[in-house]
Amino acid sequence: MNMPQKKLAPEAVKVWRISSIISSAVGFLVLAVLFYLDHYFSWREWAEWLLIALTLFTAVELIWSMFQPKWLYKSWRFDIDEDFLQLKSGVWQEQHHLVPMTKIQAVSTEKGPLLRKFGLNSIMIETMGSSHTIPALPEKEAIEIRNKIAHFAKIKEVEQ
Repeated sequence: MNMPQKKLAPEAVKVWRISSIISSAVGFLVLAVLFYLDHYFSWREWAEWLLIALTLFTAVELIWSMFQPKWLYKSWRFDIDEDFLQLKSGVWQEQHHLVPMTKIQAVSTEKGPLLRKFGLNSIMIETMGSSHTIPALPEKEAIEIRNKIAHFAKIKEVEQ
């Protein structure tokens, strides 16, 4: 069996970076409030040191989040055939999942505000014991892949 070759959309890097920046901004905002409360209520000295350590940790995480999406994008691959869905990802610890089509119970697409802004969707694959995601694919391609997986897995649409 060959290694998976299909890539995610290049815009995935932007989406992941923006998401990390938003998370870090919220973290810094919470820390700013905590620093204000520390100053206003004169908390113990160790609380201030803890807040300083958390601020440094958040700053390092923000810097890391500028590099990680590019590396993650380079490592993310997937492939689909009649027998298996292959997913390969990981910067430091590489993961390679082979999901038999016969075990797939549901497949769907989803998009949040950031994915919508860039015209991307994620594909969610559900099996009896786990779930898998193919993140950040162009919308048209994601729908085609979702339908292809559903066809190979013989998933029937339920009318409501």
